[in-house]
This record gives sequence, structure tokens and C-alpha cells, in this order.
Amino acid sequence: MAKPELPPLYERNPVKNTIPRFIEIVILFFCFSLLGYRLIHLKNHGFLWLIALLCESWFTFTWFLVINIKWSPVETKTYPERLLQRNSELPPLDMFVTTADPVLEPPIITVNTVISLLAVDYPANKLACYASDDAASPLTFYCLVEASKFAKLWVPFCKKYNVQVRAPFRYFSDNSLFTGNKPSEFQEEWKRMKDEYGQLCEKIEDAAKKSLPCDLTGEFAAFSNIERKNHPTIIKVILENKEALPDGLPYLIYVSREKRPKHHHHFKAGAMNVLTRVSGVMSNAPFVLNVDCDMFANNPQTVLHAMCPLLGVKDEIDSGFVQFPQHFYDGLKDDPFGNQMIVMMKYIGRGIAGLQGPLYGGTGCFHRRKVIYGSSPGDKSAQRKLSNEGLEMTFGKATRFKKSVAQTLSASNTTIEYPDSIYNNIDEAYQVASCGYEYGTYWGEKIGWIYGSTTEDVLTGLTIHSRGWRSVWLATNPCGFLGCAPSCGPDTLIQQKRWSTGLLEIIFSSKSPFFATIKEKLEFRQLLAYIWLLTWGMRSFFEISYATLPACCIITNTNFLPKMNEPAILMPISIFVIFNLYCLWEYIQTGQSIRSWWNNHRMSRIISMTAWLFGVISVIFKILGLSETVFEVTKKEQSTGTEDCDDKPGRFTFDGSPIFVPGTTILLVNLTAVVIGFIGFKQGNQGGREWGIGEFACCIWVVFCFWAFLKGLFCKGKYGIPLPTIFKSVALVLLFVQFCRSSSRL
Repeated sequence: MAKPELPPLYERNPVKNTIPRFIEIVILFFCFSLLGYRLIHLKNHGFLWLIALLCESWFTFTWFLVINIKWSPVETKTYPERLLQRNSELPPLDMFVTTADPVLEPPIITVNTVISLLAVDYPANKLACYASDDAASPLTFYCLVEASKFAKLWVPFCKKYNVQVRAPFRYFSDNSLFTGNKPSEFQEEWKRMKDEYGQLCEKIEDAAKKSLPCDLTGEFAAFSNIERKNHPTIIKVILENKEALPDGLPYLIYVSREKRPKHHHHFKAGAMNVLTRVSGVMSNAPFVLNVDCDMFANNPQTVLHAMCPLLGVKDEIDSGFVQFPQHFYDGLKDDPFGNQMIVMMKYIGRGIAGLQGPLYGGTGCFHRRKVIYGSSPGDKSAQRKLSNEGLEMTFGKATRFKKSVAQTLSASNTTIEYPDSIYNNIDEAYQVASCGYEYGTYWGEKIGWIYGSTTEDVLTGLTIHSRGWRSVWLATNPCGFLGCAPSCGPDTLIQQKRWSTGLLEIIFSSKSPFFATIKEKLEFRQLLAYIWLLTWGMRSFFEISYATLPACCIITNTNFLPKMNEPAILMPISIFVIFNLYCLWEYIQTGQSIRSWWNNHRMSRIISMTAWLFGVISVIFKILGLSETVFEVTKKEQSTGTEDCDDKPGRFTFDGSPIFVPGTTILLVNLTAVVIGFIGFKQGNQGGREWGIGEFACCIWVVFCFWAFLKGLFCKGKYGIPLPTIFKSVALVLLFVQFCRSSSRL
């Protein structure tokens, strides 16, 4: 008699989007109509008309890419309770937490992330948490040691009372999570936990104020007389579940890889590859989770949710990795810096999920270890037959590590057990963490996290998709992970500059998605999704050209838009109105305000014309061999929902960085045009005015988009644009005006 079919662990449900599809097609129709109009009348107009045609062609192409992404969205629903019923033996999981700078990434943030992972609802004897400290900071290690002591109290408390928020700083900062109606036993333990956490924070704050957090003796002796970029490997087992108790505490291992001045360390990708090898030697779990130091586990069942598509698929090709969307806590009201990405995570995220799968976002992602090791779908037999020489050439010479790799690639199930003691393999863990271990291997080229871009996450995900794997987008309620977004203007632009730089590095490299589609297994629609992302930086030229085009028309007494009395004017007006109303509708659908939509719109214009422009310049310099790209760590701050009284939350801040010069210049160019235009309107039609209300309105719109810069012209301190930046921008405006007038005489 056949066994009854078990209910699925997850469902992949299409999302109905008939109305959005119709609106998107209407916008695309008007875009093509405008391009046709431009082409027909191109010979009757000058150079500015051609510039408008090129810009609008790029915008139309970008909109087509967006339609491709959003055309067939899907959502994934998981059933962790079914997983618990069906799997008495859940597979082990190695969890990676990465941090690089104890100043820009304060250890208290890393501590909360680590504690939240140690407390997830999953058998403790199946979990190992590896904390990578790329700064080799004794402060970070000290904080993790102290956090492990607190975790011995915190984890049982969370499990006993089924606490839902397991990052202590979030739990104790939200008074709604504690009420006086709870039993007295809970209230006493709650107060005790809060006091213990308060003491932990005090210890960390006191240690951070000292040049050294403690005496560098005993376990801390390894940190004596070392330099940040020149030190040996440091591996410390902070917590060990010796009895393999499912209700105990997971392993906690501190890792700081070896660094030497003459060895390239490959930024975060290099740190992730070291963690992969170290964990492969010490625990070798078949699944791996990686999170940034600020991205704590917000849902206690996050691991169980992720295991549903990883274990429940009929063909594992459909779940090469499981990506959780990035969400942020304590976001400023109305998202003034446009970096919370709520709309993009919902509509773009589930749209790409309907293709070959979401792009790897660098954090909040569950991987199959064998996928990280370069395994391809349907290539299991070939991987099992790898000779010892083949393993050594690909993965390196470490004997124990080669055995663990062979075990991972040939395993027929996912229930590999952790070793009795991870101390047994710590010597070889040091070997695989050395800075010279990768030489002569395929690390960073074909296996592990791929080198060659500051956005190593996207490049690694592209490599995985190119081998034929699909991925899963998993949005749970509550969300799986929460992080912190940049909280000021300069930090936002630095992050965006790094992203645009890394993305362009990919498209101009040998690992470009174009080659992956032609030679490998990257699907065509997935290629278009990658192109949409990778060409962010290239939009800067078209955005800047289009933002200065109406000003140039007013200065030179020409036009790039149809006159108001011409029927053709309905095309650009329709695109502008329908597109903005459609975007506004998406923000309202996600529970955001009209002001939030406006903030995101104006920040999109600011980012594209400043940060993305500098990203392109960085890549050009790299291609010309003039400089190398630099990985800039984004400053992270743990917020508790309160701001200092001296600060003005949401106000745009400035510094002396040249990244603010383009934005200031564009503002001044359009202000100049507004003044000229106002004078022209007062004079009426005298002098044969060619430009009209359309060009003038465009200049006004650009000024509104750069309103933060306009306020910065008249403010002081960090809220004001520095005078050197203003002087440089004024000089560029004068050159622009002179160029426009000179070209108009030709």
C-alpha cells in the first residue's frame, strides 16, 4: 500500500498583479511614443534634442527591465511546524557573523547579533556561530566573551518564556513587550535579565573607553603586540556544547584571519572564505547562514523557516540558497534618506523571486555548503570522483579540510553530525586561515565567495545562478532579520558609492552576466534582472544630462519639450503623472506616507547624480590602471528610538567630501535657469522665446529634488555645505553657462 503524500514544507504562490501590469505597459507605451516623436522630428532640432532622445532611450530601457522583473511575482509560504513533525533529526547549521571595524561597527551591535543567533529556536547541538573580526580587535573578543556569559542566562530565559524578540537591546527597549500582568516569576526574571544586560553594556562601554579592554594575558595574550593589518591567525573557542545538549548553548568561535602587508585580503569576500574553511574543518555543517554584524535574528523561528525550502524541495536545484529581505529597525519617520528600501524589497524582491530567484544580498542568506564549494546541479557523480590531486588543486592542501570537502560533496543526506569536540581540529583551522593558503587554488575564482568586486555578494550569487542553481525569496512575519540603515547623508552616499562601484566592476569583468547567459546557465530574464542592478551607476550620466537639459534650454533659448499648445506635450506629461502616481500607490500599499514617497524620490535623484557618479569614476580609474577600488565600511549606530537633543533626525548633513560637488552644481545651474526664466516670463514673448513652461517647470522640479542642498547653502556646521564645495560648484556653473552660450552661437 502506497504511503500517503505528506503535506509540503513550503508553497510557492504566484501574486496577482493585473492592474500593475496594465499601468506599467501604459507607461512603456508612452515612453516608446515619445521616442518615436523624437526620432521623427530629430532633423528639425539641434543637439539638445539628441541628448533628450538618448536620455529618454535609457530611461525607457530601464523601465523595460523593471517590467521584466515585476511581471511574474511569487511569494513563498513556509510551514515550520510540519518540518518539526517530519524531521526528528534536523541538519546542522554554521552561522557566520562578520565585522571589520570596532569604531564604525561598535561591538555592542555585534554582540546583540551573536546573542540573537545563539537563542534561535533550533537544537543547540546543531548550531555553531563563527564571529569573524577583520580588525583583530581585543575589544571585540572581550565583548564576545562577556556576551557568552550573558547568553548562558539569556538563552534559557528566552526558551522558557518563548520570548519572540531575542536581541536583548531590542527586547528591553520596547516596553510593550513587558506588562505588569505577567506572573511574578516572569517579572522577577525579566528584571534580573534587564539588570544583567545593563551590566554587560556597562562593561562594553567601559572597555571601549580604554586603549586596551583588559590585560592581554591568558586567552587575551594572542592580541599583544599585533597590528591591525599585520598579525597571525587568532581562533578562540568561546562556547562549546561538550555534552551535545539540544537545549544547551551553541558553539561560539572567534576568528581573526591572518593578515600581512604583501597579501591581498579581498575585503569581506576573503573573510567569508576563511570562515567557510575554518568551519569546514571544525564543524562542517551542510548549511551555512551569513549575516552582517548589525543584522540580528528578529524571528526566533528564522532557521526553521529557511530549512523548509532547503529540505522540502523535490529537486534541490530550486533552492541553491534562501535569501531573506533586508529590513531595518528604528527607521527615521518618512525615511528621509531613502535607504530603508521597503518598496524595493517587496515589489522588486518578489518579482525576481519569480525568475531564477533573488540575488544574493550579502546578509540574511542561507547557503548549501556544497554550492559554496562549486557544486553544480546534476553534477554529483563528477564531484564524488574528485581525486586527491583534484581536491588539493581546487581547495588547498589541508588534509582534514579536503576530507570534509569530499564528505560534503558526496553526502547523500544533510544530517552530518558535529564532531565530539571542535578543539580536535583547531590546529588545521589555523592552517586554512593563513593568508597564503589560497595561492594555487580556486578560492575566490570558482569556489567560495568570488573576488573582483566590492559587492562580492552579488558576484557570488551571479556565479551560483550561472551554474544553474535557483534561489528562494523568503519574507516571513515577523521578518527574519533586522539591521540598521545609515542615519545621515554622507553615510548614505558612501554606501551607495560602494554599491555602484562594485556593481559596475562586475558588468565590465570576465564574470559579466552576458557571458554567463551565453556560455553557462544564467536564464535570459535573470540576465535582464542583473543588468537592471549592475547598471545603477551608468544611470548617473543620463540623470545628470536630463537634470541640466531644461536649464540649458532656458539659457540658450531653445526647447527640448513640445510646446504647451502641441498635442505631443501630452506624452511627457502622461509619463510624469502616471509614473509618479503609480509609485505613490506602491508606497501607500506598503503602509508608507506620501512624504516617504517624496523623500525616496528626491534621494533617488540625489544618489544617482552624486554617489553613483563617483562609483563610475572609481571604476574608470580602475580600468585605466590609475587606482584600485577601496572597500569603505558604512558606519553603523545602534539606535533605541531616541535621538540626542542636539541632533535633528532626518536633516541632511554635509562634509568636505567632493561627492557633494555635483549635487550643489546641479542645484545652482537650475537656480540660475529659474532666475533667467522668471525674468523671461516678465518680459513676455519679446525676443522670440523658444523655451516654454515645460522647461521652466522641470527646473523647478529639480530644485525641489535638491531642496536639502538648497537649505545647505544657508546653514552652518554639519547641516551646511562647506564653502570650498560651494566655490567649486560656482566655478562649474560659470563654465556650464559659458559653454551653453558658446554652443548656441555655433
